[in-house]
Amino acid sequence: MSEKLSAVEYIKTKSDGLRGTLKESIDLDNHTGNVRPDDETLVKFHGMYVQDDRDRRAERAAKKLDKLYSFMIRLRIPGGVISAEQWLVTHEISEQFGTGTLKITTRQTVQLHGLLKHQLRPTIQAFNTAKLDSIAACGDVNRNVIVSSHPQISQIHQQIYEYADKISTLLLPKTQSYYEVFIDGEKIYERSAEADPLYEDRYLPRKFKIAIAIPPSNDVDVFANDIGLIAVIENDVLKGFNIAIGGGLATTHGNPNTYARLGSIIGFTDTEEKTLKAVYEILTVQRDFGNRVDRKLSRLKYTVDKLTVEGFKKELESRIGFDLLPAQPFKFSERNDRFGWEQNHQGKWFYTLFVEHGVVKPYQKQFLYELAQLKISNFIFSGNQNLILGEINDDDKSKVEALLVAHDIEKQVSALRKSSMACVALPTCPLALAEAQRYLPELVTKIEPLLEKHGLTEDEISIRMTGCPNGCGRPYVAELGFIGTGAGQYNFMLGGDRYGERLNFLYKEKQTESQILEEVDSLFSNYVANKTIDETFGDFAFRTFFKD
Repeated sequence: MSEKLSAVEYIKTKSDGLRGTLKESIDLDNHTGNVRPDDETLVKFHGMYVQDDRDRRAERAAKKLDKLYSFMIRLRIPGGVISAEQWLVTHEISEQFGTGTLKITTRQTVQLHGLLKHQLRPTIQAFNTAKLDSIAACGDVNRNVIVSSHPQISQIHQQIYEYADKISTLLLPKTQSYYEVFIDGEKIYERSAEADPLYEDRYLPRKFKIAIAIPPSNDVDVFANDIGLIAVIENDVLKGFNIAIGGGLATTHGNPNTYARLGSIIGFTDTEEKTLKAVYEILTVQRDFGNRVDRKLSRLKYTVDKLTVEGFKKELESRIGFDLLPAQPFKFSERNDRFGWEQNHQGKWFYTLFVEHGVVKPYQKQFLYELAQLKISNFIFSGNQNLILGEINDDDKSKVEALLVAHDIEKQVSALRKSSMACVALPTCPLALAEAQRYLPELVTKIEPLLEKHGLTEDEISIRMTGCPNGCGRPYVAELGFIGTGAGQYNFMLGGDRYGERLNFLYKEKQTESQILEEVDSLFSNYVANKTIDETFGDFAFRTFFKD
């Protein structure tokens, strides 16, 4: 007898194209700020998550009140580029609805927190007017496609960037339920037009992530994605893409069947048609072979390991109708963003703004609002949660510089802080076991004197923290990784490389802040005393503690 499918599988197949009872949840259920249980699953496909303020749970429970429910909405922005006009709309929506905070994610988009249920429609309608949407930004579908963000790394950046939109469009669900529920209200779309040969009525077993890296930069952590495309460029000509499959970082504490995995390169495609065909059919293999019983084991990485890399490649090639070519050489030599001013080959200027853990602070938000009003730049979200102000003409650079000075934007920040990343965690993420975004800045402040003590202030050591083992802040590919296990406690991960090509390893379990600082002090001392010439901290830790 076959195993019983997970509950989510039944919700998807009976949802009438992801409609469920979302209209009723929003229009009729005024007794709660939440949507109905099945709709909590479906609303993710429309780019939203139900959240509540965990800081206020106890207080509200004591008063016998419902949880303080709200929604997070995440936009779909393939490649992470929006216009000044679109930034203005996003700014105004954040001021009118939600908490007022804009949060840049690790997947080159922006999300708003604290939206109340009755604000969902006007929020989405306002975004729609600005040609922005949140379709498939969450859920068991392909998520936002990300690309190496800084145009200066390659003269053909624009050509490669355009693949993000092509892939995103190719892999969008066919259902029009997003428009019917949130924009048109009563309009009923013809169901026959919604036949979906890719997702059918089952969609994927789990979320799906795609990244495109442009060497020498691996700012997208390409091997941490279900599909990683690595651009192969010779003499400023795009030759094609190496294709990596099966990356994914989420694990579950206490479940040895779950694990982080880096993508495996299976070959090379030399035309746009072949690249898009391969990407599409990788999703169909996952659709047909992925685990729909246990959602903890349902990502593509487990499908790849179940079929074996060669077995998966063979199945893929049978579906695409051609053999993948041998992988081509490439080299990564950077992963951080290029902060400050950079000029590209066309003479356009780009300014990278450090946004700690993606939280746009009020003084930064005001600066960006005033800049957007000038309409002299675009806005590029990076995979490192920062913001690049781009396409600035030489004549307009001084205007940006004046605003930078007026708002005191260019603050001195340590290399470690610029190399940090954290997930949202508490108080809104229901999965968080410990703090991350609210706490990592404090921890870095306490580590910075240790950097100075050991002469490492300019060393770009990557440090990342998540409130749970699901890995949204990509801590498993950091030189210093911290993964929440409980209030004020973290698993200390060590030995990842600087450029995202090696996973780190568990060094110490359930460490408190004092233990972390003591360990870091000792590690830095050992590193400075015993490293080889040009050896990075991550490579030194791997060689010292984990290399057989």
